[in-house]
Amino acid sequence: MAELVGGAFLSATLQVAFDRLASRDILDYFRGRKLNEGLLKRLHITLISINQVLEDAEESQYRNPNVKQWLDELKDAVFIAEDLLDEIATEASRQKLESEYRANTSKVREVLTSFVNSFNNEIESRIIQVLQNLEFLAKQKDVLGLKERFGAGGDTGVGRKLLNKLPTTSLIDESIMYGRDVDKEALFQILLSSKMSSSEPPMQVITIVGMGGVGKTTLAQLVYNDNRMEDLFQLKAWVCVSEEFNVVQVTKAILEAVACSTKESNDLNLLQLQLRERLMGKKLFLVLDDVWNENRTTWEILQAPFNYGTLGSKIFVTTRNKKVASVMHSAHIHHLKPLAEEDSWKLFAKHAFNDQRSGMDSNLVSIGRKIVKKCGGLPLAIKTLGSMLHRGQSCQEWANILESDIWHLSEDDSNIILALRLSYHYLPSNLKCCFSFCSVFPKDYEIDKDLLIQLWMAEGLVHSWRKDQSIEEVGNEFFNDLESRSFFEPSRRRNGRYFIMHDLLNDLAKSVMGEFCFLLDSNSSQK
Repeated sequence: MAELVGGAFLSATLQVAFDRLASRDILDYFRGRKLNEGLLKRLHITLISINQVLEDAEESQYRNPNVKQWLDELKDAVFIAEDLLDEIATEASRQKLESEYRANTSKVREVLTSFVNSFNNEIESRIIQVLQNLEFLAKQKDVLGLKERFGAGGDTGVGRKLLNKLPTTSLIDESIMYGRDVDKEALFQILLSSKMSSSEPPMQVITIVGMGGVGKTTLAQLVYNDNRMEDLFQLKAWVCVSEEFNVVQVTKAILEAVACSTKESNDLNLLQLQLRERLMGKKLFLVLDDVWNENRTTWEILQAPFNYGTLGSKIFVTTRNKKVASVMHSAHIHHLKPLAEEDSWKLFAKHAFNDQRSGMDSNLVSIGRKIVKKCGGLPLAIKTLGSMLHRGQSCQEWANILESDIWHLSEDDSNIILALRLSYHYLPSNLKCCFSFCSVFPKDYEIDKDLLIQLWMAEGLVHSWRKDQSIEEVGNEFFNDLESRSFFEPSRRRNGRYFIMHDLLNDLAKSVMGEFCFLLDSNSSQK
């Protein structure tokens, strides 16, 4: 999995290098010592050239192993370049301070001068060496057929291209559902007890929030298909929104669902007028599944026809991001937690043993329970591994799955990889770096929010570009953004500033860092 997300992480790392190259201290250092400033310009141009093809490389690496190898070598070269730029910046600051507080004795001056000249003499040759390696790699992009993608940004576009995800539907097999009765009834109580007044919008929004693979869509399906819904609402509609929030397409999908007909028009005004007419005087239950949109204006445009429905209409929204709930003015937010251990086991056994629980091999059961624990209560991971193991009933096969890293499984077999990878790719570059830094923490570690922000600051991952905002405030925003996107959750044992990461997200962070991070623990201390 390190290779699968390496390009996205590398894009964020390159931004750090660009910041270093634009540093006034480094530029002044070169000019003051009459070093070849053109080397910095060549380095900057070379990194820009590489950066423009990273998005295409990220997509192409799945089809071409040579591209994956190129990305690995590029990571090494870029990290070496970044380290060298850090070293120059440090030396520039040191020499600046020593020039101001130089010792009085000629002997000290002689030693300092010798050291400074030595560094100055070797820095150009070191930059040339780094440049030659990067320029060689930059030329390989043409050999590999990588294309430049201007203005893509590499954050949201990558996620859509990498994940060929089927749209969800409202249909569900309730015989394979476990552990969501309490959540379902809690949502029904909200549907039944909500008090509406004429001063409130006719359409009330209820949001289900949780990390990828936790079962948000499944819970919405359970509510949508409950027999009691027929008595509560006159119209029902299910729309899978997914990554791209296209107002025209979503409006058309809603209209097609409530009108039971296909509308060919792409004219938003016409579609909204038709939807308004259809909703007039009716109570609607609408599910918008897998919403990523954080743009308030886009939502306001979409919901305009809903104002003509009847009081008591409801929208269920499923999302990984609490910001979406805020943008959509949610009246209620339901935070969906992972399954309990016993419910997780029932779900696993359903898929792994196909309900043939009598006569189950006790060794398989023992290994299976350990595998279930490894899934951390995520239904998608549990179903994925359970279905895989149903194919083979040998203890060795099961043990191999238990001991393997889930990120090394085939993507054809493991949908959970696709689900969590999408969450990562939707992060802005600065948050990608901050998330991947969390690979330094062991699983189940209670992370001190304030300490983590200080560590980010020490690593240079947090910068403030506004005079009225401190670095600490920026770091706090970064953390809150990651927490709102379900990468962190409050610790149940310690209140306040302590948070934990799900085990699979912890694995994802380590995979992002790959060979560039090593955590020494009891399992690896003898290696």
